[in-house]
This record gives sequence, structure tokens and C-alpha cells, in this order.
Amino acid sequence: MKGFYKIIFLSIITFCFFSCKKGDSPMMKTTVGSSASDLDSLAARYYEEYLKFYPLEATSQGDERYNDQLPNNLSEDFIKKEIAFYNSFQNQLKSIDYNNLDNDHKVVYDVLEYTLIDKQERYAYHPEYIPFTQFDGLPLTFPMLGSGTGIQPFKTEKDYDNWLKRIEEFPVWMDSAIENFRSGIKNNVVLPKALVVKMIPQMKAEEITTTDIDKNIFYGPIKKIPKDFKPVTANKYDKLYQDAIKTKLIPAYLKMAEFLEKEYLPKSRITYGYHALPNGTNIYNYYVKSWTTTDKTPEDIHKTGLSEVGRIRTEMEKVKSQVGFKGSLEEFLNYVKTDPKAMPYKTSVEVLAGFQSILDKITPKLKTMFNVIPKTPFEIRQTEKYREASASAEYIQGSSDGKRPGIFYTPIPDPKKFNVTSGMESLFLHEAIPGHHYQISLQQENTKLPKFMRFGWIGAYGEGWALYCESLGTEFGLYKDPYQKMGSLSDEMLRAVRLVIDTGIHTGQMSREEAIKYFLSNVAYDEAGATAEVERYMALPGQALSYKTGAMKIRELRNKYQKLMGDKFNLAAFHDEVLSQGCLPLEVLERKMDLWANR
Repeated sequence: MKGFYKIIFLSIITFCFFSCKKGDSPMMKTTVGSSASDLDSLAARYYEEYLKFYPLEATSQGDERYNDQLPNNLSEDFIKKEIAFYNSFQNQLKSIDYNNLDNDHKVVYDVLEYTLIDKQERYAYHPEYIPFTQFDGLPLTFPMLGSGTGIQPFKTEKDYDNWLKRIEEFPVWMDSAIENFRSGIKNNVVLPKALVVKMIPQMKAEEITTTDIDKNIFYGPIKKIPKDFKPVTANKYDKLYQDAIKTKLIPAYLKMAEFLEKEYLPKSRITYGYHALPNGTNIYNYYVKSWTTTDKTPEDIHKTGLSEVGRIRTEMEKVKSQVGFKGSLEEFLNYVKTDPKAMPYKTSVEVLAGFQSILDKITPKLKTMFNVIPKTPFEIRQTEKYREASASAEYIQGSSDGKRPGIFYTPIPDPKKFNVTSGMESLFLHEAIPGHHYQISLQQENTKLPKFMRFGWIGAYGEGWALYCESLGTEFGLYKDPYQKMGSLSDEMLRAVRLVIDTGIHTGQMSREEAIKYFLSNVAYDEAGATAEVERYMALPGQALSYKTGAMKIRELRNKYQKLMGDKFNLAAFHDEVLSQGCLPLEVLERKMDLWANR
């Protein structure tokens, strides 16, 4: 559930969401657009126009209309049009009479209003100065698109032509990114050195910059060229793709690498958090609000994190005693990294079979927890070798028409070192079923939703749901093995320490080194893994807060309704309702669920 930073050239007035009741503002009490059908029409037009700004999102949904487009969303002209677009729809939304809407349409209104306000408010904080990072951005996703195994289709001649057109625009985007990094230098908004040194080798990666064409990732579509292409056609694309790789893509990446190394790195900063940037405290507060969809302060979240870390440590102590380990918890965390009992597999096939056995085990219980299940097919796959070394387990959503399955990918670089205390069972519940696969698939399949909601993403809800699903492990009959239980606790601990570290780094309470040490004292990662996590939080302020914040809210709502409804509470009905309208800001979710509980 990912995107990349956009360049912004001016600030705008920010808005306060939920500051007053809908309909109380004189601007909203108009006679225009007062019906649900007007809102439906507005929402549909909004998303049609939005996809023209961000055609990669259309591609990811299987909408092939814009597969040849890669707008330079870093250009001044693009940003002017984008800002005008959001402002226009914000004004049109005000003409809808909120009080005339039914409850489902009120949710649609709320989500659209939240979306427009959030996108506009972000523009006040100049994210243009950091076009991408070591963790997120177009230069990192472009190779996946062009590999022949990603979301960009390569089945017809038109598909092959479409990708060539996108390649033509990529160097333009990269040149604009360089100019915006330079603007960041002038305005004292630059990335930490610790992150920049990771970006340079990414831009020089062998699979991206090798002139041994057969080994270049962008040559993948030619190696998989459809068999029904005539030889003359296949030869034509072979030549065109080789030329594009050598004259467009490789030079663009190497130019960026040289800029980062020689010009940007010397100007990068030795500090780590956003607090050290001009207006950094306000910028971070915005990201906290945006990612959590709440008004919780960094201080409140930090305290919650410390409390959760303490609670989970107590649970870990119980597992330590169960397996008879006599040392400290920190020593136990180190011990399980190398304990042979935690590494039972010999081959990749066995690891994949292990994940399949989890699915087999939970399948009967799914029927008691969900009345509505996805139609989208689901597959378990090993991550491809070319990206396995640096990849994490992940879920790649299927297409809304069901032609492309939802896929749970797991990297298995060395099956003999695949450690179940990394949270094998909890990982599957989170990334696969019933986590991301159920939530995203049901959302995409729900044609009653406007498209901006069918294909939208709100991290606090989406990641919160997936983390909440991890907590269902015991009800599913999992976590009986102490090592799997330790894995589930480690996964939960990972999200708890994020609350402490993200807020600690970006408010100046923790340095990078202190954060890594704190991470390692609570999570069974090696130092390289801990470092990558901490640097992720440095690069994406606030994002890591969304998981735990959302999961705690869903659990809080479940507990509240179980107490309120007593014997009338039905878990499957609760889950169905939570998932019935896709990703929602947490305040909107709570209001929606309160109405459900009080019917």
C-alpha cells in the first residue's frame, strides 16, 4: 500500500476535519447537490480525474486506459493543475446537503472530505524537497513495473508500446527529482546521510545498470515475449527495448547516483528526525495526524508505545519460561535467532508447504468469523530470486476482475535458516488471510462503493486491520507451538516499538543509534534488520504509527460492542461490518460501527 512523494511549490490554507457538524456551515446549506445521487456522481467524477493525474494507480487496478502515461508529477504545471483539481472538488462537495444523506452515503461524504483535506494540507509542508528515499519512490518501483512480472501488462503489441512510452518519460522525472533535491538543499530540508548512503547503491544496482542486457531487469519483457508475436515483431521490440535500456534508463539511474554521491551526500544532514528541519515539528505533527487519522499527539503515542512494549515483554517472559530458558529476555531473543528448533525446514518447498498448512488449519474457522469472503483467487509464492535478498514478505493485491490473483510472497534466500520465530503464523494472518487479502479483495469487489473507495488506501485502517487479524491467531487454533507464539509476540512487539521509535526519533528524544539499540532489546532481529527498520521510520515519518493505532482501535470497538451487546454480539457480523465499506479514517469507522451496534 504504497506511493511516492510529490513536488509541491506553494503552501495552502489547511482545514480542520470534524471541527464542526456537517450541515452547520452556511456554505454547506445550499439547495444544490443535496441528494445521494449527486454525491455518487461527484465521487465518480473525482476518481476519473484523479486517475489521469496518477495513471500508475489505474494500472495497478487493471485499468489499462493510461498504461502509456507517466506524467511528471514533479513539474510546476502538474502541481498547479493538481491543486486546482482538489480545490474544485472540495468546493463542489460543500454543495452536498450532508443531513439529507443516508448513513452509507454519509460515510462516502466523510471519506471524500477527509481525502481532499488531507491531500491539500500536505501541500503546506513542502514534500517536494524529498522526491524519494531509500525506502519509497518511483526509482524503486519502476524496475518492478518494467520487469515483466509486475502490474504492467506485457501481452500485446500495444502493451509493449505502452511501456516504451513510459520509459521515454522516466528520465524527465529523474531530472526533475534532481532539481527538487537541489531546492531542498537551498531550503535546508535534506535527508540524513545515513539514508543517502543507502540510496546511492540502489541507483547503481547491477540488475538496473548492467549493460549485459540479458541480465538487466528491464529486459525481462523481451525474455517473456508472447509466443504468438511474429519473429519480425519480436525482433523489433528486442531492438527497441535494448536501445531504451542503454540510452534512457541506465543513463538516468547513473546520473541520479552521481548526483546523490557527489552533490547531495556532502549537503545531507547528520541529524535523524524531522524535528531538526525548519518547521519540522509542525511537519511531523501533520504526518502523525495523516497516517493515524487521529488527533493523537506524538507524546500520547509515545506513552502508548512504552506501555505496550511493557505488556508484550511480560507475555514474552511467559514463553521464555515455557521453553525453560534461564537467561534474560534479551538473551532469549538472541537465542531464538539460532535455535535449531526454530528452523525446521530444509527446502523452499517445505517452507511454502508450511504456509499452506496454516491456511488449511484456519480455513474451517474462517466460516465462523466471516459471512462474506472474497471471490478473488489467492496464491502463495516464493519471492523471485532477483529481489529476494532485500525483500520482505508481502501481499500483492489481485485485480478487481479476479483475473490476477492476490499473491502472498515470501522471500526464502536460505530455507535452512527460515526461522519460525519471525512470526510465520502471525505473518500469514497479517499479509494473507484474513488480513490484507480479505480486506483489499472485498473492498475491490464491492461495486456499490465509489471507485475512490474501492481502490483507496488508508494505512491506519488497512494496516490496523491486518495487525488486528494477527490477534485472532489463538481463536484460529494457532500459536500453540511456543516458537510460533514467540513469533506472534515478536510481530506485535515490532509494531509497539514503532510507536516509541518513530515518535522518539522525530521529536529528538532518540538518535538513530539509540533507536537501533532499543529495537534490538525488544525484537528478535539481527542488527542489519533493526537498522533497516529504524531507517524506514526516518524516511517515512509517521507511517509506522498506523499499524498499532488502527489495530488498537478495532480491538477497542470489538470489546466495546461485546460488552454492550452481550449474547447478541456476533463476531462474523462485526467483521463483515468493519470490512463493508473499505478503508476508512478511524473516526469515521467508529461512527459507522456505533450505528451498527445500536440498530
